[in-house]
Amino acid sequence: MKKGPALYLKIVLVLSLVVGLLSGCGGSGPNVKESYPLESVNREGNSTSYVYRAVNETVPEVAAKLADQKKPKEMSAESDERMFLVYDKEYYHLQKDTAKPEDTLIEVDSEEYVRNNYDSSFLQGYLTATLIGSLFDSLGGYGGGSYRGYSSRDTYHPEKSYRTPTQEDKKAAPPLTVEKKGSITRRGKTSTDSGGSSWFGGGSSDSGSSSKGSISRNKDGSSSSKSYSKPKRSITKPKTRSGRGGISRRSRR
Repeated sequence: MKKGPALYLKIVLVLSLVVGLLSGCGGSGPNVKESYPLESVNREGNSTSYVYRAVNETVPEVAAKLADQKKPKEMSAESDERMFLVYDKEYYHLQKDTAKPEDTLIEVDSEEYVRNNYDSSFLQGYLTATLIGSLFDSLGGYGGGSYRGYSSRDTYHPEKSYRTPTQEDKKAAPPLTVEKKGSITRRGKTSTDSGGSSWFGGGSSDSGSSSKGSISRNKDGSSSSKSYSKPKRSITKPKTRSGRGGISRRSRR
């Protein structure tokens, strides 16, 4: 029975469904860290701003990719100059690079950074009044600065200046990826062997023997593998007893 491929297909479908459900939950935005290089950093405590570069991509193109990866809570109207995508406590500010108009700058700002640096009157052209009101409520409805994005930082200065990212900055740059752990098991015989086997390593084994493998990590960080073979069972024939007998004819009465 060929249950291996069918079972594998079912598992893939279930995992795809689970991943799809998880991608629609949570507050963090799409993962630009894996697709675009980090160019500049401005951070102090919870106030953070990370700038990525999308080479030869327009603002609407980048916005469409990010929105397809994860639907934003709010998205500004399409523009070739700049767009905003809001994901809970993260603000994605997409801007055409004035020095290289063929590139798009992706600025990922924390809510605290937007509150402390941006000009609320500037944001009114891109975000709803409800969002702006809740964002700057503690400041009386006014932003904490005159900042208007990384592309105009030389004219509208943020509180802290941007700098070239260090290795530590690149590791801490949001959105963070989840470290996953897995296990490796040794598969059984391949389908080319007699008897066949399923994709997951099932199937017949020869002479009743089977083997298992394991991977361990040494103190120096390297890994090593060991295999253990199950001893073969000895087969002995049962002892039989031989005897002699005779046949006699009973006499009639």
